[in-house]
Amino acid sequence: MRGLRALALGVALLAAPAQAESVAELRSELSALSTAVAELARELSSGEAASQPGFDGSLIDRVDRIREELARLTGRTEELEFRIRRAIDEASNRLGDLEFRLTELEGGDTSALPPPRPLGGDSGSTEGTPQLAAGEQSAFDRARELSEQGDYEAAAEALAQFIELYPGSPLGAEASMLLGAAHRARGAESDAARTYLNLYLADTEGSDAPRALLALGESLGRLDQRDEACVMFDELRERFPSSSEALEAEEARARLSCP
Repeated sequence: MRGLRALALGVALLAAPAQAESVAELRSELSALSTAVAELARELSSGEAASQPGFDGSLIDRVDRIREELARLTGRTEELEFRIRRAIDEASNRLGDLEFRLTELEGGDTSALPPPRPLGGDSGSTEGTPQLAAGEQSAFDRARELSEQGDYEAAAEALAQFIELYPGSPLGAEASMLLGAAHRARGAESDAARTYLNLYLADTEGSDAPRALLALGESLGRLDQRDEACVMFDELRERFPSSSEALEAEEARARLSCP
């Protein structure tokens, strides 16, 4: 039985080393770029203009390009770390299932098995609590703050980047709703409608589907696509009749004089 468990553990963790190596490589690039930024900062303060390999152009242009590269690599590193943690959690669950089945087949006492423990160590989180990648919450908070401050152009850009960088995030639905609102506030209603449609299509049976449908119908109504808007409201009423959004859909249908 020990041999089978060891084999299962080895198979479950096969993918982790390659991803960890990628993270290490990215961190190495980040360190090199950070050094380059420090050197450029020294040039700015001293008036010197030493060249930096791979970053031609004026001093200010080089600073801007290096900062952009730092931001890209930082985001990529965080994304890989998130994927590694998720792979570890999935491997831990598979290993726990295998151990339970083996114990059951051998006639052992499955009730004596210890509770599943993450292979990557105890993070202190409670079971069932969604895990966020490093920097994920702060990135979301920054984007939301921009929206609350009324800087809708910057908020829309930050929220779109968040959704792209953290696919499947527990904060993804809220980010999509905020993105739609930011698009609407800046006068880009078609972009808002597209955002709500993407949110709905991501999980047509999920808990966020009713509010996505409602928002989509409202956007279509604002775009003078009355018939399409009415279809969305009818879909909402039929599929999620007990939701609070279904009641709002009734009012929206009345405003548009839906048949």
